[in-house]
Amino acid sequence: MLPGDASAYRVRDPDDPASMIPTAEPDLERITRLAARLFDVPIATFSVRRDDHVIMRSKVGIDLCEAPLETTFCRHTTEAGGILIVPDATTDARFRTNPFVLGPPHICFYAGVTVRSANGRVHGVVSLIDTRIREGLTEAEREQLSDIGELFAKRLELDRLGAQLEVSLDRFATVAATIQDAIVCFDNRGMLTEWNEAAERLFGYGTAEILGQPLSRLIHPDSQALYEARLTALLQDNGLLRTNRVAEFGAIRKDGTSFIAEVSTSTWRQGGHISIIRDTTERRRNEQRLFQLASLDPLTGLPNRGSLLRELASGLHQRRPLTLLMLDLDGFNEVNEAFGHSAGDRTLLMVADRLLRTCPQARQIARLGGDEFVVLLDGDDERQARAVALDVIEVVSQPFDIAAQSMAIGTSIGIALAPHHGERAEDIMNAADLALRRTKTRGKGSCEIFTPLLRQISTSRRAFDRELQAAFDCGQFKVFYQPQFRIDGHALAGAEALIRWRHPERGLLTPAHFIEALSHRSAAPEIGDWILRSACRAAAIWRRSSTDFRIGVNLFEAQLRSPHFVSTIDGILRDCRLPPEALELEIVENIVLCHDAQIRHGLGELRDLGVGLAFDDYGTGFASLSLLKGLPVTRLKIDRSFVQDIDTDHENRALVSAILYLAESFRMDVIAEGVETAAQLETLRELGCSQIQGYLMGRPVTQEAFGLRFLDGPKQDW
Repeated sequence: MLPGDASAYRVRDPDDPASMIPTAEPDLERITRLAARLFDVPIATFSVRRDDHVIMRSKVGIDLCEAPLETTFCRHTTEAGGILIVPDATTDARFRTNPFVLGPPHICFYAGVTVRSANGRVHGVVSLIDTRIREGLTEAEREQLSDIGELFAKRLELDRLGAQLEVSLDRFATVAATIQDAIVCFDNRGMLTEWNEAAERLFGYGTAEILGQPLSRLIHPDSQALYEARLTALLQDNGLLRTNRVAEFGAIRKDGTSFIAEVSTSTWRQGGHISIIRDTTERRRNEQRLFQLASLDPLTGLPNRGSLLRELASGLHQRRPLTLLMLDLDGFNEVNEAFGHSAGDRTLLMVADRLLRTCPQARQIARLGGDEFVVLLDGDDERQARAVALDVIEVVSQPFDIAAQSMAIGTSIGIALAPHHGERAEDIMNAADLALRRTKTRGKGSCEIFTPLLRQISTSRRAFDRELQAAFDCGQFKVFYQPQFRIDGHALAGAEALIRWRHPERGLLTPAHFIEALSHRSAAPEIGDWILRSACRAAAIWRRSSTDFRIGVNLFEAQLRSPHFVSTIDGILRDCRLPPEALELEIVENIVLCHDAQIRHGLGELRDLGVGLAFDDYGTGFASLSLLKGLPVTRLKIDRSFVQDIDTDHENRALVSAILYLAESFRMDVIAEGVETAAQLETLRELGCSQIQGYLMGRPVTQEAFGLRFLDGPKQDW
């Protein structure tokens, strides 16, 4: 029988421990709870197969006792041969129609591990279930899940041995000679009658010197009273068959060292008793390690998110007034970038230490992950909460000694009060997070207390985000094109692709109504690629009439951060049969300032392809001359705010003249945006600007209208 064969996943064999596990087996339930806490999931189970059903022998967070095999994830886990990870069951072809995905418990994330014996026999499956989509498991988490499976396997192995001894004493000699656990036999007087080699190794006594001695000789003095009570209870059973009586005693070896022993005792039908004894030192160490992983942040040793949520939920259940301060460090990424992640870790340790010293009265101080911390306080006084927050800001803002250099970071804090801002732990956390976001938008290094208006704003924003996604899915976004001309000769030079939203109720909307929200959506790269592909396809058609036609396309910041962006552009150009020099990508200078190190290489690769790069709205941000020198920019776009009064405003005229001079010095092209009057056009001509764009020459129009008016129509006269 192959270990990975689904047909092996059965429990009819009496030697299979899964069929003999008591429904309320405390050790299995304890390991199941540990697994749920470790992986921060609401549901965890240990299941075995019986015919065409799956039986749940231990469980957390679910009332289901059994289910048809074909509806469960267990069969797939066993077929996988080890660990099965399903980040999002709602999109997985194997599970998206599963009744437990579509209905209660609404499975989204699933992780399972097959529990096997030492010889590869399948005992069952440990399942971790979440109603939220998750990214999967890291390599370390996979090892932890394997450890959980091993804990179940060892527990089941102990049960298997007890069951076998009950079924047939004739098999004792073979089992005793090969098993790694100590086996000890004793009579009704508590005198040792037999034991195996593993018992010799465990206790250090030879067989000849220990047989005939009282079992109490192996019991630590501190556990003698418990041992005597258990032995008395055993003898009072009047010889009735009893199995799987499990207890823990302090045990003592011949050399005087002690350990905690797990003892599983059974009574023979023929008379006498047998105990299987295991040193639990390693198991306890593993369980303690799992407990720490489930409850503590491995870097700082502070409670983690799961521990914080449990503490917060406990306080809310007790109706205690609480204050939650949620901290996000300002400037922490710069520490990682400048000094490396090891320096960042040391900084986080120092922050944790400062929080502990600053808030000794805290009910709990936790690290949520990354550079986020939480201070949980008793009481719900706003003034006191703000005072503590300001103290924390001051202390955290003090310089840190990082890599022999003084480095200052700061922190922003969102404050939520319980139960005023929510009756559940998740509500309080969400309230503090909303307050933190508001703080960071208003300026770093400050604090903000949650108000219900913040939740209303967040709800409205999420609704608008859903509307934007629906607009893209339903084809409501359209690409319009605004012409670009050379001043001399009024010749068409190209066009800029501009997105519009044909809203079913509000009509045609310009980017000013939605582009900021759209740029922060996860779908921004996909929408940006769609705009790019549409524009390149149109440009390829128009170049048949105008061979030097060039199309300009604005980029979302998220596109620049994509590791596949250059290859995506190259693929679109090839698909549309558009030469690279016919494409100009427009980027806002402030994006380059924020992500200079990250995107510089990508921009260089684009220039190597032959794609043009333009600074859009040049002069409105903070781009320096060194930035112009260091980046492969080919054109500057003068912002419309400088063009608006260029014919009457001396300062605007001087700014445009300076930009033109810079462009000429750096051998860059220039185009002026927002040209709406003949006077502006004439001034730009006098200053030496070669290309223009604006309502004077043409408004943004659809692809069809653009071709008819600017390519097939009469020569432009403006």
